[in-house]
Amino acid sequence: MFNKIISRRAFLSISAMTAASLALDWKKISAYAARMGHRNNYPTVIIGAGLGGLCCGAYLAKQGVPVTVIEQHNIPGGYATSFDRADGKFTFEVSLHGTSVNNNATARILKDLGVLNRLQLVELPEVYRLKTPDMDISVPQRDPGAYISLLAKHFPAEKDGTRRFVQQMLGLAEEVNRLHEKKGKFFKPIFPIQYRKMWNVRNKTLADLVNDYVKDPGLQDILTAQWGYYGLPPSKLSGFYYANTTGGYLKNGSYYIKQRSQDLSYALAEVIENSGGQIIYETSVEKILIKNGVVNGVLLSEGNVLPAKAMVSNASALTTFKKLLPRKALPADYLKYLENYRPSLSTFIVWLGLNTELRGKIKGYSTHVLSGRGGEADYQSCLKGDIEQGSFSVTIYDNAFDGYSNPGTSTLMLLFLCGYEPWRRYEHDYKTGNKTAYYEEKNRWTDILIRRAEKMVVPGLSSLIEVKETATPLTNWRYTGNTEGSIYGFEQSMENAYMTRISNETPIKGLYLAGAWGNPGGGYTGVLRSGQLTFDKLMESWGG
Repeated sequence: MFNKIISRRAFLSISAMTAASLALDWKKISAYAARMGHRNNYPTVIIGAGLGGLCCGAYLAKQGVPVTVIEQHNIPGGYATSFDRADGKFTFEVSLHGTSVNNNATARILKDLGVLNRLQLVELPEVYRLKTPDMDISVPQRDPGAYISLLAKHFPAEKDGTRRFVQQMLGLAEEVNRLHEKKGKFFKPIFPIQYRKMWNVRNKTLADLVNDYVKDPGLQDILTAQWGYYGLPPSKLSGFYYANTTGGYLKNGSYYIKQRSQDLSYALAEVIENSGGQIIYETSVEKILIKNGVVNGVLLSEGNVLPAKAMVSNASALTTFKKLLPRKALPADYLKYLENYRPSLSTFIVWLGLNTELRGKIKGYSTHVLSGRGGEADYQSCLKGDIEQGSFSVTIYDNAFDGYSNPGTSTLMLLFLCGYEPWRRYEHDYKTGNKTAYYEEKNRWTDILIRRAEKMVVPGLSSLIEVKETATPLTNWRYTGNTEGSIYGFEQSMENAYMTRISNETPIKGLYLAGAWGNPGGGYTGVLRSGQLTFDKLMESWGG
């Protein structure tokens, strides 16, 4: 019966979804490894030392595969990094607010690699704090029932719908985790029964999904408030992607990596190097070399050529396909297919080092300030660069754990999601070193964001600032090479999200993606899974 109900297209979606949820089948990996022969026959080059590239490289190196990671920066991590100012008085986190690395697929990946027990995971005070013109709520850690009760006090008429929506997210996250534990194996005819929540949400946007349960626009805005973590508003964002991740946070909690996210990046880099691989810093890949339609090696910025059996790009997929490959190497229909996909939003970030201690004085670790106009209007503000009205966040890192900052100081991040268009006019001058107009605009935005944070979250903030540093989408491009300073790779649109995400295998034999641009997508969890998935594909291609 179900064979008639389930279309071929639907199962293509399921296949992509299960691949992204796949736990490694170590029996198969061992069988592949046994058939491969001498590992020196499989030299692999990884472009970029972001988390996706590091994860894939660590898995390969542990199998004895000769791995060389090429990184343009002088440290590993991509966005998972930190930097010092004022002679080390302040150490600023670049990207991490919180991660759900606990009792889930991501934790199993890090355990596989021998990294999990080396990390100090600190449970945050709350999942997040949310401020609207009418409300100020903190979402409790690992207590979905308390979250439901909290919202029911504000929206009593929607209590049942709220409960069912939260339970839908929790149940969906549990189904994905169960599928991961079963190594992605399922029986096709009964998939809609075994994984009912995954099946029912497969074609729904987040707006569709929340509208199934609650009707109050204010409550819908609150329940979908974390859309910014995925870069698209509810009307465009995959309901599956949002529900799976948010359900995981509500169930497993949100954690910070002590001392900084750089610790995770260093730990993965050490696995590669301690297993016989190498990472070459301050070097870029100029060209991917192809012979008879197959990856053959790379030309480096220093003029050296590295031979390669396989190439894994942790760099921008658009840069990889359009700049690094020879002309006409890719089929025309594949390039046309890529034109449907857009780079995600970028960020405008202000890091502040304060001359006083805020820990315990200002409540909340990461406070999301909503405009009250709804997610769709706030998204338009992101695209237009309307920093006066759009939603933003304030993260007081010292509320994560005692000793985050030096005594007598505090460390803050102010973040406004931002499209690239407001900064495109400065691109040419920025890249040629003529930054006068760029700096004027950057400083104007910085002052606005500080003023808004002072009004909504930290009274007297402007008088406490000792160190101030700002990054724009152009800064993101400079340090990561990501097209338009994207922070999530390709957008998580319905046409390119999780279940239907672009494959990590490319039309070029031996060329793969690993990271935010590929499957399953951005975020710490997404890119680590992407690295694992590409490792599995490589081993199968060599020993399958």
